[in-house]
Amino acid sequence: MGEIKVSSHNLGRLLADSTGAPARSYQAAFAELAKSHQGRPAIEIVALLRRAADEALLGFTAADLAEQAEAIRTGQRYALRIRVT
Repeated sequence: MGEIKVSSHNLGRLLADSTGAPARSYQAAFAELAKSHQGRPAIEIVALLRRAADEALLGFTAADLAEQAEAIRTGQRYALRIRVT
């Protein structure tokens, strides 16, 4: 399980149900990848997650993204703790 710190001003970049984010949220990108990339190589998924995180201006570490990619690859649920600052 990962954890990320997000400013309350940037929470919309992470969550799909926010009305303030002009671009696709990271949550939406993750959900899309979870549907379309199960069973694919984790390294391929990490690259896509990195692009989504960069577009959303979220600072996931390489280890965070690898953990998320492995969950997508294997079809396991992934829980992310969010600390709003």
